[in-house]
Amino acid sequence: MAKAATLIAELEAQAKPEDIDYVARFYKGGDPETEVMGVRMPKVFPIAKQFASLPLEEVEGLLSDNRCEVRMAAVSIMDFQSRQKNLDPAHSKALFDLYLRRHDRLNNWDFVDRAAPHVIGEYLVDKDRSILDRLAQSENPHERRTALVATHAFIKRGEVTDAFRIAEILAEDPDDYVQKAIGSWVREAGKRDEAALVSFLTTNGARLPRRTVTAAAKLLPDDTKKSLRKQ
Repeated sequence: MAKAATLIAELEAQAKPEDIDYVARFYKGGDPETEVMGVRMPKVFPIAKQFASLPLEEVEGLLSDNRCEVRMAAVSIMDFQSRQKNLDPAHSKALFDLYLRRHDRLNNWDFVDRAAPHVIGEYLVDKDRSILDRLAQSENPHERRTALVATHAFIKRGEVTDAFRIAEILAEDPDDYVQKAIGSWVREAGKRDEAALVSFLTTNGARLPRRTVTAAAKLLPDDTKKSLRKQ
């Protein structure tokens, strides 16, 4: 793992003890074994980009590291690779499989948000998407968030059905970060199809926390928001 070791060394060189508490604020995975080095994300991403061609077996090794900044570098490399033009379909599938196989290491909302749209969503654009329904019913809240965040790849193409379907499965989810994803992603879908968003909120408003409805309806006309609040 020579290249991976060099990446880790570069992260260690950027680590500042005074930044540990700041970085730790963003880690909500609840894993007591996870450690924080003290490298802010704007420093992690450029380092990861230098190693964007890292072989996947070395990326998987990085995912096994207990330090969250190292795992963020790993998922960033996966994201960089998944965005490559003319990406070999076999490599795209390998990235997809690695993400799902090691989802136990993607145990924070920002890991999911960094890689799911391209590694999972873009891979599924022209394929069966039932894996998202299975993820949405997982006991793991990070897998449930992946199910919704991955639909960004479809939303940007004007395909909103999957986003609303997954959000409906997750409407009563107890995890705060899943609820935040619902608010954000159905709002994005609503930019493409406002009527579908209003229909979703009208049908599921009673099942959703009020904060989720408020976030989802943020861009809707005032009279529509007022009507939704009366539900």
